[in-house]
Amino acid sequence: MILETQRLILREMKQEDFEDLAEILQDPDVMYAYEHDFSQSDVQTWLDRQRARYTQYGFGLWAVVLKATGEMIGQAGLTMQPYQDTQVLEIGYLLKKAFWHCGYASEAAAGCKKYAFENLKADKVYAIIKTDNFPSMKVAEGIGLAKEAIFTARYYHGDMLHYLYAAKNDLHEAR
Repeated sequence: MILETQRLILREMKQEDFEDLAEILQDPDVMYAYEHDFSQSDVQTWLDRQRARYTQYGFGLWAVVLKATGEMIGQAGLTMQPYQDTQVLEIGYLLKKAFWHCGYASEAAAGCKKYAFENLKADKVYAIIKTDNFPSMKVAEGIGLAKEAIFTARYYHGDMLHYLYAAKNDLHEAR
């Protein structure tokens, strides 16, 4: 277990999570911001990338598991993402559609923010959000991130406008 919230456990994903991950990544409604259809091979590549991140950075996107049932309902975590000429520590979150509008994304994202500030001693965390992804913006704003910039990011089908949301670690300022 990496972290625990009131209703969730976040842990490293393992190969046994493939089917749950595929349910997320292969749902066009969940993945609309990516504008990409994920094949079985793409899902495996995604899973392998997270596991490589755990080794390289000590973090990545983690399985989001309901404490009450033990079911994997999504993924959330921290990744290093390109922004202009640097890398930023991003909070990311994706949930199975059946678990939308229950507050789980906000709960997981808030746990990730706390983990970044308390465990990683990060000065700042970010969220990179496509400009039409209003639910994701609501999650970011709800956990205290504010819109900082607009920029173009390249994904599977070309360039897309994104907002850069950010929050500073107030614990660092208090020292």
